[in-house]
Amino acid sequence: MTDYKKLIDAETWAFIERTNSYYPPDTIDFTIDQQRDIYDRMCREFSAGYPQGVTAETTAIATPSHPIPIRVYRTPAPEAAAMVLYFHGGGFILGGLDSHDDLCAELCSRTGYEVVSVDYRLAPEHLHPAAFDDAISAFEWAATTYKRPILLCGDSAGGNLAAAVSHATRGHARRPIGQVLIYPGLGGDRSQGSYVTHAEAPMLTVRDLDFYTNIRTGGEDRTGDLTLSPLADADFANLPPTVLITAQCDPLSSDGEAYRDRVVAADGHAFWLEEPGLVHGYLRARHTVGRARSSFTRIVDAVAVLGRREWIW
Repeated sequence: MTDYKKLIDAETWAFIERTNSYYPPDTIDFTIDQQRDIYDRMCREFSAGYPQGVTAETTAIATPSHPIPIRVYRTPAPEAAAMVLYFHGGGFILGGLDSHDDLCAELCSRTGYEVVSVDYRLAPEHLHPAAFDDAISAFEWAATTYKRPILLCGDSAGGNLAAAVSHATRGHARRPIGQVLIYPGLGGDRSQGSYVTHAEAPMLTVRDLDFYTNIRTGGEDRTGDLTLSPLADADFANLPPTVLITAQCDPLSSDGEAYRDRVVAADGHAFWLEEPGLVHGYLRARHTVGRARSSFTRIVDAVAVLGRREWIW
């Protein structure tokens, strides 16, 4: 058994307890609408607002079948080196433009880049590959709307989508110049690594992962589907420079290591950092937990460096 009392410090435990205070013990058995209400309320309570000077415009990408809501964050004088296409977390069933609103505003402020947050369709109303299709549509929109290079970023489920877009757009004339994946779920081997040692981690368990996957796919076996599990790809060549940042106390952490290894083995550029003592979802703790604050600074730096193409590894 993993001793989380030793791995996790007091500040992080306070964040975990505050988060859990919004959730009844049997929340996983609630309806999806009830779970969304709880998640949205929790995100509102953690919101830190906008940094000074950041503005946001909510609009939508028109597609032949449906609009995709987006929110565009800007500083008074945007850095022209790149723009960031951001995909939010939430297990493919939760979240939206508001759940990650302050996070995207801070990412915009601290990098200077325009950030576009994508409100992709959620399951179970829209099963896989709906979210992936919306992510690709958002990329295509960015490629035709912006002259500046496109950098992909996402946390958790959003990290999965960012990676899937990177794999799918390698032949695109405007392929991404980089990707920053924050505690992503990439479809790794559940028989080893963090899936075993952190199967019952605070904030996210393997049971939770099974629950989310089952809802996303409608219970269908999608083994080998690259748009669902980027680690299922047999070809990791020609992917953009990649930074993966994971939490030690998270069953998904090994996905970061495995993805890094696959990219490097294909002569690509990838860097993986596992943050000691942190848990899934720690981005919301970036203002109250020292470890999370430091990690968010590293994430901001990674986005800034990849956008300027200054990576050196």
